[in-house]
This record gives sequence, C-alpha cells and structure tokens, in this order.
Amino acid sequence: MDPDARARFKADPYAEARRAGLSPDECAAIVKIDWVGLELATRSFAKKRRAKVRSTRPSLIARVQNFFLSTLGFFR
Repeated sequence: MDPDARARFKADPYAEARRAGLSPDECAAIVKIDWVGLELATRSFAKKRRAKVRSTRPSLIARVQNFFLSTLGFFR
C-alpha cells in the first residue's frame, strides 16, 4: 500500500473516502472504522502474502525429482 495515501486516509478518512468517490453515507461509515482491527488485519494479510510467496517455490523433493527427470530420465 502507498504510505502517503495511508497517512492521508488515517488523518482524514472522510475526505479521502469522498475523494475516492464514496457517498456521504459510505464516508460516514468509514469514519467509524475499527483502527485497531484494521491494523491487525493489515499485518495478518501481509504475513499471509509473504508466506504464499515462500510457498510457491518448489520443495526440495520436487527440485530433486525435476533434476533426475531432466538429467537421468528417472521417475517416468
């Protein structure tokens, strides 16, 4: 997320919501946001994204199998 946009939103959520095109009722709801919960969710989502990036790398077993497949023709 853009740190400057985040700072603007936190400083004046109503104005940022209006600037984003939300209705006055939607902006009023944004003002009532649970900041502690939002910060916790932000950290949780970031942690999950980092874990997902790590998990997309093939496992050691898969890399060894790929090595044998490509060089020796094993596991066919």
